[in-house]
Amino acid sequence: MKTFLLQFFTWWNSQTLGTRFHTWRFGKRVGEDEAGNVYYEGGIDSEGRTRRWVIYRDYSEASKIPPGWHGWIHHRVDTPPSSESYKAREWQKEHRPNLTGTPGAYRPQGSILTNQHRPQVTGDYDAWTPGS
Repeated sequence: MKTFLLQFFTWWNSQTLGTRFHTWRFGKRVGEDEAGNVYYEGGIDSEGRTRRWVIYRDYSEASKIPPGWHGWIHHRVDTPPSSESYKAREWQKEHRPNLTGTPGAYRPQGSILTNQHRPQVTGDYDAWTPGS
């Protein structure tokens, strides 16, 4: 019952009721990645291509899609990683979660959100004024 209510009232928990129905009706399972996300295809999109989608194992976060599946879901490659022996290249990095809005988010030097002391203004800046 809890799963049904979550699918009915939230969109960030895996899939909604509408997505579940659409997947049941039109979806053909293509594969699954190492994180447990399941990939589907079926039907035609507005550009005439095969529609592709992912159902996340946990929270829906697009940055959780690995590079091989990212290429497939965005129609960059026709063959999904589950149908070939896909190997990540040495320059491809491991997934790091999106840290926006958390204490681990990037904060540049001088940001008011860091615990560092903000440097004093040096006075070498002249503000623009109209007509000068």
